[in-house]
Amino acid sequence: MKDAAKGRIFIILTAVLWGMAGICVKSISWGTPGIVAARSLISLIMLFAVKRNFRLRFTKVNILAALAMSVTSILYILAIKRTNAGTAIVLQYVEPILVLLFAVIFQKRKVRKTEVLLILLVFAGCVLSFADSLDFSHILGNIMALASGFTFAAQIIIMNGSECDTQDCTIISNFICFAVCIPFVIFGKPLSFGASDIMWVLVLGIFQYGAANILFSKGVQLVDKVECSLLLTIEPIFNPIPVAIFCGEKMGGLAVIGSAAVIAGVALYALLPKLESRRDKLMQN
Repeated sequence: MKDAAKGRIFIILTAVLWGMAGICVKSISWGTPGIVAARSLISLIMLFAVKRNFRLRFTKVNILAALAMSVTSILYILAIKRTNAGTAIVLQYVEPILVLLFAVIFQKRKVRKTEVLLILLVFAGCVLSFADSLDFSHILGNIMALASGFTFAAQIIIMNGSECDTQDCTIISNFICFAVCIPFVIFGKPLSFGASDIMWVLVLGIFQYGAANILFSKGVQLVDKVECSLLLTIEPIFNPIPVAIFCGEKMGGLAVIGSAAVIAGVALYALLPKLESRRDKLMQN
């Protein structure tokens, strides 16, 4: 299998696993600091198991990537506390547009009209997916959510570069998240350790975050940054599906249409080079 194809599979699996966040968080009685600290600790154990040593390279690029990853996670959680989840997700997922703008402005990438249209289609699909729950009245939360979109774009751009050790920066990011949250756990309200909480914390830490971090750190350098940012938009539209199955929350008609638009846009973007190649051959004949 070619590296690009393997990278796409890794990123799609990452998006699906990240999309489990909704059902996991809804099923855990703990506060945000406890959840973040626990999933970061479990993720660290898994990442070091894959790495097989404890040596970390604290280069400028690795630290910048780790900071972008950590700030994205923390800003997003803070945004959800100050606005609703649908609004936070939509504002965060301006990141494919930001990644494309970076590639065009700073890397002089030649952009195709079809490429722009598909990215706008995907973003429109994200908006439709959460149209019923959008609320732009909570200014501080919305600003935080939008800021997380910028840091998310920075995370993808930096980790996509050849100078970044994605494994090391992901580990550093988990250390930062754990260090920021653990004081609130120690001095905050005692955590419940019921069977349900423990089960969902393990699911969150092992699959939604640990396995996803491993897959993302491998896939982000195998796929073009713009395509990577688009593939990750599967995450917000997948998020409500397990919640609907396990918690009984129904998806509205607009959410279904929006989800279909995102999937169609992402699929067409992946097929775009082949479709344009066939078109050029037909025109030549």
